[in-house]
Amino acid sequence: NLNNDKERCKNMIRQHEDNLKFLNSQSNRLHESILDLQVSLGRYHSSSIITSENGNGAFHTEEETVEQILKKENSAASLYSWLKANAQTSNLALTKDVVGVVATLAKVESDDLSRILSEFLGLETMLAIVCSTYEGVNALEKYDPDGLINFNSGLHGIGSSIGKRINGRFVVICLEDLRPFVGGFVADDPQKKLALPKPRLPNGGHPPGFLDYAVNMIHLDSKYLSFFTASGLGLRETLFYGLFSQLQIYKTRDEMLLALPCIRDGALSLDGGMIRKCGMFALGSGKEVEVKFPLLSGESNVPPNYIEAEDVVRKLKWENTKLDADIHREQQLLDYRKGNLTRHA
Repeated sequence: NLNNDKERCKNMIRQHEDNLKFLNSQSNRLHESILDLQVSLGRYHSSSIITSENGNGAFHTEEETVEQILKKENSAASLYSWLKANAQTSNLALTKDVVGVVATLAKVESDDLSRILSEFLGLETMLAIVCSTYEGVNALEKYDPDGLINFNSGLHGIGSSIGKRINGRFVVICLEDLRPFVGGFVADDPQKKLALPKPRLPNGGHPPGFLDYAVNMIHLDSKYLSFFTASGLGLRETLFYGLFSQLQIYKTRDEMLLALPCIRDGALSLDGGMIRKCGMFALGSGKEVEVKFPLLSGESNVPPNYIEAEDVVRKLKWENTKLDADIHREQQLLDYRKGNLTRHA
């Protein structure tokens, strides 16, 4: 019986080893396919002519947004941005799960839209650090047995070691814990905009001056458009839907006020009007926004084959994530079987 058990164990080990060989070969093929496509996409980027013109003549780059964040000394966002900008600290295990700071994860088409969206979210949220999982959130701050912050570990520890202490609280957003948008996407839209129904007035008509929902008016660069969580969800349907929900954008304050009957999750107008949610109006003059979303630059109309390639990369990365999980599970089973065989030897 003991010999039979050993033989069965050996057969299982061989099976797990064969499974691992197959899974690793599949993973290698996926990696090669992803790399080939990314090289092709990189060629398009390098050949694209980037201009600095937009509708109102103003231009605000992602680099300028990062500079604004860095000026917020003693903030977690400033410390994280400093770490990412330095080659020696850009790949710390501590921040490997961090996607970025909210203000740097999207772009918009105009300065008016950038200003009103940034004011609506507020500085604290614009400076929020976004993590994919709770494991990433947990890595940023540690506590002692009494529940007090351990200032010698996590972001606090790194900040103290380089003379950049974090003062006060800071917001961290965990993508896997957000309630995502559960509908579909706009058909054939390269930005994967959410298929939200247009608002309707009591008479059945659409409100004049309605531009779109805020969640669909932000632009995601290719690196963020191809990002997805372990559940296969993108930034638009998780982070930005969580921040904006069905916030509506109108051309003018007057048009926004005429649309009151069909405003559910608040509304903004490009001339400064703000309804935070039903029945809650923000009056007075908006203060100067310290950290804003950067503006779009260059051509937004990319070739169809480029869009298709980005979509394929996104799907391949998702498949590779699942494959990595299968490899990890198979390796654990193999180690377990080998351990059993050793104990019975």
